[in-house]
Amino acid sequence: MKLKLSFLLLLSVLIFSSCDPSANHDRGTVVAKIYDNYLYSNDMLGVVPAGTPKKDSIFLVKNYIDSWIRKQLLIRQAERNLTPKQRDFNSKLEDYKNSLLTYAYEAELIKQKLDTIVTETEISTYYLLNKSSFQLRYNIVKAVYVVLNEDSKELKRFRNLLSNKDTVMSNTIDFLAKQHALSYYIGDEIWIRFDDLLQQIPIETFNQELFLKNNSYVEIKDKPFVYLIRFKDYMISESISPLEMETENIRNIIINKRKQSFLRSMHEELYSKALREEEFEIY
Repeated sequence: MKLKLSFLLLLSVLIFSSCDPSANHDRGTVVAKIYDNYLYSNDMLGVVPAGTPKKDSIFLVKNYIDSWIRKQLLIRQAERNLTPKQRDFNSKLEDYKNSLLTYAYEAELIKQKLDTIVTETEISTYYLLNKSSFQLRYNIVKAVYVVLNEDSKELKRFRNLLSNKDTVMSNTIDFLAKQHALSYYIGDEIWIRFDDLLQQIPIETFNQELFLKNNSYVEIKDKPFVYLIRFKDYMISESISPLEMETENIRNIIINKRKQSFLRSMHEELYSKALREEEFEIY
């Protein structure tokens, strides 16, 4: 019964509030009023999704009206307590509009005319000229690992393959690991963070640099598993980051530099044209 009365009360507000002569009825029925501000039914379109149960609909409508009233109260309080100068946002709004306008125009020009193809030669050249800017913030490795059951009959074969000091037979390891390993990773040509590898392998070390320097092959028994890890290469933090890890970063740098150069040229050309055609005067 309480729910029915609440619903009828809400309908009454929607129906009889339309009698207010100050309201703009082109915007729908008046739902609420505070000071000289009106909330109309059209303002609430979409507040209640289709198919919402009656009880939830009433809650959503009441909540929206209450939120609107609170917002209007805060606005009135701000208007009363701010000076006319503090309430004048005309220049700020104009600046904001102009910023949006110019940004949209520049973005469209860049989209249509900017060359975004960056060659490998450009990337390599930039890297060589700016090596000191690419410093590692963490240790990285190239590694291969295989996880086996401790009683695996293939343990010896994998041990021989991974402990080979001269090479990493990644294709053979990959072929065998697919058949016999619980999990594995072939990354002898890919740099990854050593910390990321430690999330997969239970290596305990208090000095990563020293560990990497002294270990090219590691075997860890963690019952019922055995981890076989081969480090093909490593680089410690604060050394120069390899080109492979910086390729995408450099590509973005080059494109951003092109954007800046393109926009500077566009601005200068626009100004020069206006100057030639005497489109402005300076007094």
